[in-house]
Amino acid sequence: MIFEWSSEAGTAPPQGDVRCLIISEAQAQGEGLAADWAARVRLLSAAGLFSGKQGQVYVLPVMDPPEQPVVILAGCGKGQMGMPELRQLMAQTARAAYRLKAATLVVQIPAALGGPAGALMAEQAGQAIAEGLVLGSYRRRQYKLEQAFYAGLDTVQLRMERKSEAAEEEAWRQGIKRGQALGEAANLARDLTNRPGNLLTPSGLAVAAIEIAERHGLPAEVLDERELELKGMGGLLAVGHGSVNPPRMIVIRYQGTSQWENAVAIVGKGITFDTGGISLKRAAGMESMFSDMAGAAAVLAVMDALGHLRPKVNVVMLIPAAENMPAANAFKPGDIITSLSGRTIEIINTDAEGRIILGDALTYARQWGAQRIIDVATLTGAVASILGDVATGAVTNDQAFLEEILVASRLSGEQIWPLPVYPEFRELLTSEVADLRNAAGRYGAASTAGLFIGEFAEGLPWVHLDIAGTAFLSAERGVNPKGATGVMVRTLLEYLLRAAAEPDNFSAET
Repeated sequence: MIFEWSSEAGTAPPQGDVRCLIISEAQAQGEGLAADWAARVRLLSAAGLFSGKQGQVYVLPVMDPPEQPVVILAGCGKGQMGMPELRQLMAQTARAAYRLKAATLVVQIPAALGGPAGALMAEQAGQAIAEGLVLGSYRRRQYKLEQAFYAGLDTVQLRMERKSEAAEEEAWRQGIKRGQALGEAANLARDLTNRPGNLLTPSGLAVAAIEIAERHGLPAEVLDERELELKGMGGLLAVGHGSVNPPRMIVIRYQGTSQWENAVAIVGKGITFDTGGISLKRAAGMESMFSDMAGAAAVLAVMDALGHLRPKVNVVMLIPAAENMPAANAFKPGDIITSLSGRTIEIINTDAEGRIILGDALTYARQWGAQRIIDVATLTGAVASILGDVATGAVTNDQAFLEEILVASRLSGEQIWPLPVYPEFRELLTSEVADLRNAAGRYGAASTAGLFIGEFAEGLPWVHLDIAGTAFLSAERGVNPKGATGVMVRTLLEYLLRAAAEPDNFSAET
């Protein structure tokens, strides 16, 4: 998708398939609109079809169009929109344009938006508009014999209704660039997560990672099963042992400063299909378990965006990738395995496999010099019992670190709720025969699962994000489509971009 930005004053009329007008409730009554549009919008308001309420979208064919035959009226309520409201409005606009099979969309930006009198500054407004349009344009790939071809929106023209100064224009362009990068990264994560398990194995995920690394000139490594054994990654090897598709450890490094210091590790669970192993899941719902690598997709998409934006921050990405399958040689309840850290783990339930492979990844992140660690995982059904598909659960050993992630989540609009980490929950992980047991029963399961991973942080500031409820939706909601959402991609990027802009406030010592 190509974005073009310009001021209305002194430019030629825009050409495109569809035009979007952002209309407030007052304008829906005819206030402040050009005479020809005021009459049309008042008529729609009187008929109860469009009143300018926040998020309301109405498609209006125009009999005598000056430039476009169809206009999308997008309601902005009282007119004082924040980033979440503007992002959502643009996502709905993009969906309307998709239904119209438009190739070019012209968005008329109100004069007050992005100016000193508005609720949003130019860079924020530009980011929210671009982000929403890209997110709303996403469609899941189809695997059908016959498909109607439509490439989607190709060009978006953003037209400011007033003349703007050079500094404001640059702020708009920077915001648009950032919003497009965040939106495209989330869409990449959606694409990877939606890919069926037979089309994305651990080695296939490694290929996708290498392609991204090579595209941006980032150093990367992929450890195969022989190298995993040599290094002693017993957790990842055990989980992947029952599959004909062997496990992989995938690493990409992004260095945005002159020295490799204050590095942040982002770790994503990469179970490309999860049957539960010997502790087999129920049949109902197992068909969506190809999405159990949504955490891996999220951190991989973050690296792609970092390659585009090039912020001054250091990040190492790690993905432990495996299939969890039942087989004669699969790991079993009652087994005791040795992790990369040297800790032994008593296997209580083979369907609690994500925390095991993440343990090895966190230890390896420490070896790569990480000073902070964030892991993203579709870890527990228990978190969905608590928070549904509305919010991501968080477990941490460093409240100040979590607060920084929460600030980023408020900017992205992706909701996070901290889970309790009482000492009594940690005691439930105690094993009589090993250092840890990998499951502690139903009670407090989202917290205990997170605390298991936290053992391998070994005191480094660490945040665990459980996206089991938010990574995959059964119906479209907000800026997210049905299926994979790409959740936490934009939150992680907001955090890392803020860390790059304010490095003194995000050092490992804080």
